[in-house]
Amino acid sequence: MNKRLLSVAFGAAFAAALAVTTSASATTAAAGVLTVGSPTGPAVAANDSLTASLATGTTAKIATTAGGSTGITCTTSGFAATANTNPAAPGTATETVTSHTLANCTTNIVGATGVQSITVNNLPYKASVTSGGSLTVTAGTAGAIQTTLKINTILGVTTCVYQAGNLTATPSNTDNSLTFQDQLFSKTSGPVTCPSSGYFSAKYGPVLDATQGNGAVFVN
Repeated sequence: MNKRLLSVAFGAAFAAALAVTTSASATTAAAGVLTVGSPTGPAVAANDSLTASLATGTTAKIATTAGGSTGITCTTSGFAATANTNPAAPGTATETVTSHTLANCTTNIVGATGVQSITVNNLPYKASVTSGGSLTVTAGTAGAIQTTLKINTILGVTTCVYQAGNLTATPSNTDNSLTFQDQLFSKTSGPVTCPSSGYFSAKYGPVLDATQGNGAVFVN
């Protein structure tokens, strides 16, 4: 092969290699903020159903002080959300939180004898997940982020209502979890026997995409 043909052949091979590399880079860059099964798995699609329960061996807590041991502890909790938008990473994906439940709860608040119910009000809420950042929950059109507690006391049932601003959780791809830590709720109604504040902590995981075979959800 003469030098001219060798040069043409080398140029063609280099161009082909460059095209493959460019294509692979584009594919990587196009991965969604939320993916299923792995960081390079299929993107979570609009209208996919996302669910999670408490991480194994953990509880949900509403403490009367940040990091405190007095308050309410629940052994059952979970949420459901619907994916709305999921752009290529880096970016921000959006969701609608349609359900959040807490059950099987006990309390060590002075004067309380048990927990009758905890109800999350004003659903659905909005949520956003940022690449390399956090998940933020904000109020929806129905009103503020609000929780109503019905606590049994020796004098009967006491109803305490609490509201919060934005709630923030930290995602982890290690176990596909979301961790809320000491998220502040302030009392908006209820007698003096209701604590003035509640600090919510819980770890949910793994977060699953129920629409795509319950694959674990990753944040990119």
